[in-house]
Amino acid sequence: MIAETKNSLHQKDKAEHIEEWITSYVANLLEVDAEEIDPTIPFDRYGLDSSAAVGMTGDLEDWLGREIDPTMIYDYPTIKALAECLSS
Repeated sequence: MIAETKNSLHQKDKAEHIEEWITSYVANLLEVDAEEIDPTIPFDRYGLDSSAAVGMTGDLEDWLGREIDPTMIYDYPTIKALAECLSS
């Protein structure tokens, strides 16, 4: 049980780290402060189109060091949901 709890905490930390990266990326793209980005609001409400989604997933792939399907943004349409998926 201790290992399970430790793994859950590690996954939570990883999700938060990924969430911060995506938030910063979206903020830079929109030229706003990261504090203005709500991780629970869908990407499309921020005006991210498919080319922005592909660019972001490509940069995210480079940062994480693993392949990410650009369509994940449609399956996990918020920063929070995408970060949680990618952390597991």
